[in-house]
Amino acid sequence: CRPCGPTPLANSCNEPCVRQCQNSTVIIEPPPMMVALPGPILSSFPHNT
Repeated sequence: CRPCGPTPLANSCNEPCVRQCQNSTVIIEPPPMMVALPGPILSSFPHNT
């Protein structure tokens, strides 16, 4: 499929690729997504819980 990157649809495309790539880019899965997004979202997710 597509190379792992800042593409959320990559998760639906090929999970195995995301697994080996999540080591570098943890922006595919929901939990690590907050960590990969250094911005208002990071403090908005855990703080708005």
